[in-house]
Amino acid sequence: MTGEGSGPLSPGEFGRALHEFLRVSLELAPVEEPEVARRLRDHLGADRLDDLPILRRDLQRSDHPNLQVALDRLQAGGTWSVEMLGLRSEGVEHWSEGVNLGFLARGGRRALGAGAAIAALQHVTVPLGAGESIVCVVNALLLMRDGERRLAALISRGETRMGAPALRLEVIARERAQAEALVEQIEALMREHNVYRGRVVAFSGDPEMEDVGLEVRTLPAVDRAAIVLPEGALERIERHALGPARHRERLLAAGRHLKRGLLLHGAPGTGKTLTAMYLIGRMPGRTTVLLTGGALALIEPACALARKLQPATVVLEDVDLVAHERDFDMPSRPLLFELLNEMDGLAEDADVLFLLTTNRPDVLEPALAARPGRIDQSVELPLPDATDRRRLIELYARGLELRTERLDDVVERLDGASPAHVKELLRKAALLAAEEGDAAIVVEDRHLLSALDELVIVSADVRASLFAPAPGREAFPFPADEDDEKPPEDW
Repeated sequence: MTGEGSGPLSPGEFGRALHEFLRVSLELAPVEEPEVARRLRDHLGADRLDDLPILRRDLQRSDHPNLQVALDRLQAGGTWSVEMLGLRSEGVEHWSEGVNLGFLARGGRRALGAGAAIAALQHVTVPLGAGESIVCVVNALLLMRDGERRLAALISRGETRMGAPALRLEVIARERAQAEALVEQIEALMREHNVYRGRVVAFSGDPEMEDVGLEVRTLPAVDRAAIVLPEGALERIERHALGPARHRERLLAAGRHLKRGLLLHGAPGTGKTLTAMYLIGRMPGRTTVLLTGGALALIEPACALARKLQPATVVLEDVDLVAHERDFDMPSRPLLFELLNEMDGLAEDADVLFLLTTNRPDVLEPALAARPGRIDQSVELPLPDATDRRRLIELYARGLELRTERLDDVVERLDGASPAHVKELLRKAALLAAEEGDAAIVVEDRHLLSALDELVIVSADVRASLFAPAPGREAFPFPADEDDEKPPEDW
């Protein structure tokens, strides 16, 4: 091929010429209307789709079961009939570049044959706790009819450009008011029948990647007798956490607010997590949102969910990770400001409890820890005294036959131990006793003392290898930084 002159085309000229040839060819070539676009146009009774109003709602993937429940309720109401068409993208790598109502309205086909086709319905199963789940349709076109009203909705779920799962609801109608009414009805049903209401849920994911998920948790039941604290401490905790819900109407009538904050602090292993689980068990029907570890970065969506599903409790474990005093040059300070803003932004009648735990109350920002209206009650869970250590031994010896005449010696040597250490001591002693035979486990003094000695030896060895000389055997046998309290598997 030659150019306007006598020489051949350069590579650039050839490329431009080929591009123009393909463009003109595609414009002149007859385009067959895809079946899915035809079905959509026939259902709406429209000659053209590209001028019809389309409403779009981008949802979190955790809202998929709520959307499914709303659609089910809509059909169960008896006025709507729905025909569902499964969709399959063809030649489109990302759903955000492919199947959406705007794309279908423009003819449902792109260059090089990329487009959408009718296929079998797809479903995803979303777990909602032990033995419970909900099946949700995905990538489906819903042809909806209510009397003379005809609308269509598209549910799309796939991978976004950033690789995070996403969920989208789109509605198209002949009149915008009809589309708006349907979207409002669906959103109202999603709020009313939210599947997470009254459950314990844990946030996960990365908000910057728009990948925020929810996992329903089942926490173990914790008996009140399992909480061993100084006299009056548990009563103060119960009154502050549980009391406002019991007296809600009377308190509101008297102009008292229901939002409240409770801080549990103490050394590792003193029972902060256990106490939190006990309180959650005392509030059935109340939504609980757990934030631990990396999920502490999700303060904003967690508080938004708590406001939506109140009465609710927001649990922030190890809050010192995000709430350092502002004198500290910490990158987590924006999270502190988020937390303060969320606590301040609650309405006076919002029944939301913030339950915070920390091993380091000394580093907390005073604007959080020392200000009523944010943290209204702070309770220390101290290391147990001799009386409470004896109670703990009795508690964790349940299920065993305990035969001991030197319990006072064990209690004395446990001075400075946490409840978690006492629990571990009884576990080790039971194991030593079990190794001696197949009969019922009988724990005697020698088992307790051997278990205690074993812990001393292990701790001394660890200290000797990590630090300077190992402490003497008369010293407290547990490393100061040992934290047996965190059971992430329980959360």
